[in-house]
Amino acid sequence: MADILDAMEEAGELPAGLNRKPVTVEPPRDLSHGDLATNAAMVLAKPAGTNPRALAEKIAARLEALDEVASVSIAGPGFINMTLTPETWAEELREIERLGSDYGRSDAGKGVTVNVEYVSANPTGPMHMGHCRGAVVGDALATLLEYAGHKVIREYYINDAGGQVDVLARSVHLRYREALGEDIGEIPEGLYPGAYLVPVGHKLATHYGSKFVDAPESEWLVLFRKTAVADMMDMIRDDLALLGIHHDVFASEAELQAAGKPDAAEKWLREHDLVYDGMLEAPKGEMPEDWEPVELPLFRSTNYGDDQDRPIKKSNGSWTYFGADMAYHYQKAQAADQLIDIWGADHAGTVKRIQAAVAALTEGKARFDVKLVQMVRLLRDGEPVKMSKRAGNFVTLADVVREVGKDVVRFTMLTRKADAQMDFDFAKVVEASKDNPVFYVNYAHARISSLGRRVAEAGIDLPEPDLSRLGTEELNLIKLAAQFPRIVDGAAHNREPHRISFYLNDLASAFHSWWNMGNDDPSKRIIVVNDVETTSVRLSLARQIGQIIRNGLMLMGVEALSEMQ
Repeated sequence: MADILDAMEEAGELPAGLNRKPVTVEPPRDLSHGDLATNAAMVLAKPAGTNPRALAEKIAARLEALDEVASVSIAGPGFINMTLTPETWAEELREIERLGSDYGRSDAGKGVTVNVEYVSANPTGPMHMGHCRGAVVGDALATLLEYAGHKVIREYYINDAGGQVDVLARSVHLRYREALGEDIGEIPEGLYPGAYLVPVGHKLATHYGSKFVDAPESEWLVLFRKTAVADMMDMIRDDLALLGIHHDVFASEAELQAAGKPDAAEKWLREHDLVYDGMLEAPKGEMPEDWEPVELPLFRSTNYGDDQDRPIKKSNGSWTYFGADMAYHYQKAQAADQLIDIWGADHAGTVKRIQAAVAALTEGKARFDVKLVQMVRLLRDGEPVKMSKRAGNFVTLADVVREVGKDVVRFTMLTRKADAQMDFDFAKVVEASKDNPVFYVNYAHARISSLGRRVAEAGIDLPEPDLSRLGTEELNLIKLAAQFPRIVDGAAHNREPHRISFYLNDLASAFHSWWNMGNDDPSKRIIVVNDVETTSVRLSLARQIGQIIRNGLMLMGVEALSEMQ
């Protein structure tokens, strides 16, 4: 379409410099209208100072002259529908075979660097299933963006400067005393009860003996905190590796603050009159007895759509969570053109203020998206899953992956839009039925893989496929397969990796329907033993469908199975 519009500009049929971003070329909702439809005449007519129908007729005339186009029609006030020739679709099938694993890959991202920050769980214990969905969504999105031509930085933010890591250190100190023979009894309220801290306590006891048993907290807190965080991060990395997830950067909040990054961010904001010293508004509703107005450094987040200005420091001079996060995003923006955060839905209330901060600190130059991910409800036989004794109060990701497998977990996490509620039923995610997309998509790939084995076992010598023999059913399947690059671009642009799983389920369903036609009519089978020409053509199509399934599963971080157990 771009070439057509360029030619019309050169011929004076369209004014130069029109905004073409609203122009779309995509399959129509009603496939009886043709293979492709475009709104070009509808969206360009007004800025071009012409009538949509008249412009549509000029565009249609040029489209009809293309060898790839069999027919063109104009619908309503100016929508243009096109039907492509069978040879065009046959050529697309050859293109899939030629490109292989690169079919669907593009340079749409033009090398723009995107920082995708995901997981970023507090370093206070092993990964649990509350972290799993965001981990998979973030990792799949990072892969998708790379495939679409972006340079991607996968980042994990270690929240190791807050009060929760002091609680971790105190919990480890208890396990340290236990390792030295003390009966610690019940874990006190407010400390982490998980048995995963026992090895950390043993390590410290082995290394330091009883040196810190009766020592004041000030002598051991920093050491125990540093040791515990390091061990927890090793555990988290191991858990993520079970899902096939590896980050490029692990950024420490403690190191960020020690390097003075929040101070630098505040200085820059003050220089640009975006931070001022002022009073917070009084709390709405009943006033707390101990509330009193305090002057604090406030960021002008209302300049960027927030409902109130936000404090970046507390009254004691320490950084607020927002102040620290603001500096962290400032740091990320130094190395990336675009930022994406994957957050749990419980953080929805802080989205506006961080977006405001990024807009201010990058002077509006960095695209910043926050993808909110809903929690996953774990079920077994319809009942909520019991918590892990080892973890203390949650179900570990490692236990789930070991039970059902990495690929099942990853695929399942991408079967719904990230901000939609999700149930993870241990029985259903491994169920061998068409209602389970994890099974259904891989079953299609396994069926395709079996075809090659059957041809080899039967000793059938196949000729080069004559794609002019493609029938209506085969052409319809190619048309669906050929949508894969468009699906990839749309998923990357909208930051929605679940679109890949939706598409693969549709493609698998179409393939299974094609396969099943041979159950009632032997002439419709893919392998027709006494007709090698037909077999060659259909097997070629099946193999390219398999290629696209592999490409899509690769984007999801899932292995394509050649056989089903």
